[in-house]
Amino acid sequence: MNRKPRDYVANPEMRLNVTSNGGTSDEKANLATRPPTTLCTLSRGGDEAPPPVSPLTHCRGHHPAEPRRGTQLNARPQFDPQWQAGREKATTAAAEMSDRGDARGPVPRRRRTTIPGGAGAVTGKQANGSKLHDAGDKPPPCPARAKTEDARDSGRMGGEMGASGQQQQQQQLRSSPSKQGRAVEDINERLSCHVLQESLLSSASGYSNYRGILNWCVVMLVLSNARLFLENIIKYGILVDPIQVVSLFLKDPYSWPAACLIIVSNVFILAALYTERRLAVGTISKTTGLIFHVFNLMSLLIFPSVTVLSVNSMTPVGGVLSLGVYTVLFLKLYSYQDTNRWCREIRKAKAKRLTRSYSCPSVSQSNGSAVHSHVSYPGNLTHRDMYYFVFAPTLCYQLNFPRSPRIRVRFLMRRLFEMLFFMQLLVGLIQQWMVPTIQNSMKPFQEMDFSRMVERLLKLAVPNHLIWLIFFYWFFHSSMNFVAELLQFGDREFYRDWWNSETVTYFWANWNIPVHKWCLRHFYKPMMRKGVNKFLAQTAVFLVSAFFHEYLVSVPLKMFRLWAFMGMMAQVPLAWFVGRFLNGIYGNAAVWISLIIGQPVAVLMYVHDYYVIHYASSK
Repeated sequence: MNRKPRDYVANPEMRLNVTSNGGTSDEKANLATRPPTTLCTLSRGGDEAPPPVSPLTHCRGHHPAEPRRGTQLNARPQFDPQWQAGREKATTAAAEMSDRGDARGPVPRRRRTTIPGGAGAVTGKQANGSKLHDAGDKPPPCPARAKTEDARDSGRMGGEMGASGQQQQQQQLRSSPSKQGRAVEDINERLSCHVLQESLLSSASGYSNYRGILNWCVVMLVLSNARLFLENIIKYGILVDPIQVVSLFLKDPYSWPAACLIIVSNVFILAALYTERRLAVGTISKTTGLIFHVFNLMSLLIFPSVTVLSVNSMTPVGGVLSLGVYTVLFLKLYSYQDTNRWCREIRKAKAKRLTRSYSCPSVSQSNGSAVHSHVSYPGNLTHRDMYYFVFAPTLCYQLNFPRSPRIRVRFLMRRLFEMLFFMQLLVGLIQQWMVPTIQNSMKPFQEMDFSRMVERLLKLAVPNHLIWLIFFYWFFHSSMNFVAELLQFGDREFYRDWWNSETVTYFWANWNIPVHKWCLRHFYKPMMRKGVNKFLAQTAVFLVSAFFHEYLVSVPLKMFRLWAFMGMMAQVPLAWFVGRFLNGIYGNAAVWISLIIGQPVAVLMYVHDYYVIHYASSK
């Protein structure tokens, strides 16, 4: 291939000036301090500087537009301290070489012969005896680069080290973005340490984790009660007497009126069962069955109360226990007859096929035969079914109760241990704390000293409330879970989060779920279906509750003060006031105050009056 000869080769005026070992010290220093890409220069016969093209390309015969692979034209390493240090080292080395050259004396510079030629020019002899290849072959390397290699090593390596160090840093940053993110976050944290936020105790902060404060309250409660306990021990000594506990239930060890009264309750249970059997087969009319049920239910309330009032050997504790059992049986048997009446109405409306409902489910079919895991009316009218319902921890009857798969022995033993422990704790607190305080409060009540009366009532309210809380856990959690586990009763919702109540109505609907379900199912909803106003229905529910509270307190104590009745009826205006004017934590505080000072104070009034009546004359 014929190519046009280069101008700098054909023009005899152009000379390739390179610095050799025989150059002057200024030239060597100037050459050594230049960047690695500007080692060779071209001159046009004078001192006029050539255009800024890469001399390496000219030395190797490459066209400026076609750079050699791996060579960056007109590229100068980026400035950094390492490159500057390498440049200074190169200057120092060049100065030392110049000093050695000056000591040897001037050295004549060898001149290079340029040979013109065309595309087919053959090789000729240089002045130094080397051969020049034709234009189509690869030209020899530039002699200036070989002769100045020692002078440029330190500067080139310094620049390469600077460039390679930057490339390694960039590669490390690119390969680890997480490090970059951490570095940015660290810088941001150094620059700014404040953000827009509310204080934790402000309502706008949304903070709700007060577990530490709750633990602090528990610790303070324990410490304060420990102080009161030590003060009580120092003042009164040990007053706990296990023998006295037995006397609370029995006056005469040979007379057990409360136990006998509870055993007699089986008559009313069987009467309700046989009445339902006669109604199921149609041997008695609906009206006759209703009369029997009304008489049976009224007897459940009248008979035990008359017995407690007439039998002198009946103790107050025994009377409360027996009347409580009869009250529970009254609510259970009312639910029993009501549920069976619904089933009879369904059977009458659907004579051949029972319709599934909550109270009276239909028979599950499997290949045309009934599955025995479920019962339907009147197959539920058995002694087994009746007594399971009597002992089950619920007041609402259902043909098929939810059942747990097995009895958990460890769970059962834990509940039994809690029952025994908290029973002893309750008795100990009553004997050690309540009784001395009540005895000391009789004199202010007799003298009608109002300020001292208030002080005595407030002093009694705290231990009374503590005993009420322990009783709640003992009865609604330990005892009822023990019975439910023993009977494999599946529904264990005996209470809800009444401690978070923000209204009085929410408290009464969630602290005693069995009673709430009974009132809702058999009293409140039937009244609402008949068109009774909602407020009147709620008032009627509180009226029934007030009656039973008074019934369970006044009859065993054999005195009628109506404190419990008035305390329960006072919940109606209190519920309206709290729901209307107090919300959130203020409503919850009002509920707690009513629990600590309201109804417990009414109970304490009965206890105090009882002690005044029976023990004041002996003092």
